[in-house]
Amino acid sequence: MLKTALVFVSKRKLSFSKVKYLSPTANPQPQEKIQSFRSVEHDPLKHTYNHVGQFYNISKEDRNHLFNYGGLPKTYLTQAKTFNETCVMIRQPTIDVIECLKNIDYAKPAVRFVIYGKKGSGKSLSMAHILHYANRSNFLVVHVPWVGNWMRRCQEVSNSDTKEGFINLNVDAAAWLLHFKTQNSHLLEKEDLKIAQDYVWSKREKTEKGSPLLDIVNHGINRIKFASDCVVIIADEIKKLSNSGVCKTLVAIDGFNAFFYPNTRVFTEKKEKVHPHKVVITEAFLNLTKNDWKNSAVIVTVDEIAVAEEDQISHMPRYLLGKEGFEHLDPFVPIPMENYNQKEFKSVMDYYRDRRWITPYPGQDEEVSALSANNPYNLIKVCAPL
Repeated sequence: MLKTALVFVSKRKLSFSKVKYLSPTANPQPQEKIQSFRSVEHDPLKHTYNHVGQFYNISKEDRNHLFNYGGLPKTYLTQAKTFNETCVMIRQPTIDVIECLKNIDYAKPAVRFVIYGKKGSGKSLSMAHILHYANRSNFLVVHVPWVGNWMRRCQEVSNSDTKEGFINLNVDAAAWLLHFKTQNSHLLEKEDLKIAQDYVWSKREKTEKGSPLLDIVNHGINRIKFASDCVVIIADEIKKLSNSGVCKTLVAIDGFNAFFYPNTRVFTEKKEKVHPHKVVITEAFLNLTKNDWKNSAVIVTVDEIAVAEEDQISHMPRYLLGKEGFEHLDPFVPIPMENYNQKEFKSVMDYYRDRRWITPYPGQDEEVSALSANNPYNLIKVCAPL
C-alpha cells in the first residue's frame, strides 16, 4: 500500500509540474481596437502628409473660438452634433496649403491660393482646417464664412451716407465684425495693433490716431449704422499693420466668386438689383485679396453654389470667377479638391461604423461608393438612412 501511495504522489507531482502559473497582471486583456481612421495628432501645427486620410478632433474650445459664427457647413454641423465631436479629415490639398504657409517668404507680396472642386468635395472643411492651423500659428485671421449669404440672403439694405450710389449691408457687416473679434480676441488685445489715422463719424464721435484697432471693431458692432464703413477701414488698417511687420495676416474667403456675379438678390429701394461692386463691404475684401502687401497670405474658394444661378456648367476658377475675377486674383496657386480616394473613403466608412451611424452589411462599401461616387457631401446623404 505504501508503494502504491508513493507512485500516486509522484504522478501528482509530475502532473503539477506541467502547469504554468501566471500573475494576475500577465493575463492577456482584450486590447482596444486600433482605429486607423483616427489621427493620434490633433494639433494642426504638427499635421503632415503621414496623417492624410485620417480624422482629427477640433476641441470644443477651438471650435467655439473659430466657428461660433460660421465657417462649417450646416450638413456637417448636424453630423458633428449627432456624433458629439467635431472631427475633420486631414486631406492632401489642405496639407499642401499648410506646407506652403510654413515655407513662403512673407517679405514678398501676398501669395494667393484658390481652392476649387465639384460641389460637395470638401472645400469648406479644408478651409476650416487651414483656419485652425492659422489660429494656432498666431495669424491675424480675416475670414468670410460664405459670401453667398451677403449677395443672396442679406438681412438689411440701406443707402450709404459716405459713398453715393453704394449700398450698405450693415446688419451683416456688424455680424462679421463680431465674428472677426471672436476669432482674433487673443491678438486684438495687444497694444501694438493701433490705427494709423483719425476717423470722424459725426460731430461728436471720433476715433483718434493711435487708438487700438479693437476700437473700430467695437464701434461697428455698437453703432450698426457705421458697420459697413468700419469693415472697409479695418481692411485698410490691417494692410498697413502687416506691411509694417506688426502682424501676419491670413485672409480666408469662402465662395469668393460671388463678389463678381452680377445677378445678386440685393435690391435697392426701387427694387433694382445691385451689383456686388456697389456693396460697400465688397470693397474691403477686394482690397485684401490684392497682392500689393506683405506679411500675408490669401486663400479663397470658388464654388458653384455661391451664386444665385443654379445651372453652372463648370467648377473651374476661370469660369466661376469670370474674366474680371480671374484677372483680380492672377497670379494664384490653384488647389484642386477632388472626391475621396479609396483610403479616404474607407476612413469615412470606418468612422461611421465606429459612431454606430451605419449598420454594416456585406458589400456595403462597394454599394455606397457607387451610389455616392465618393463625393463627401453625397456620402453623408447616402449614409444618413443606413
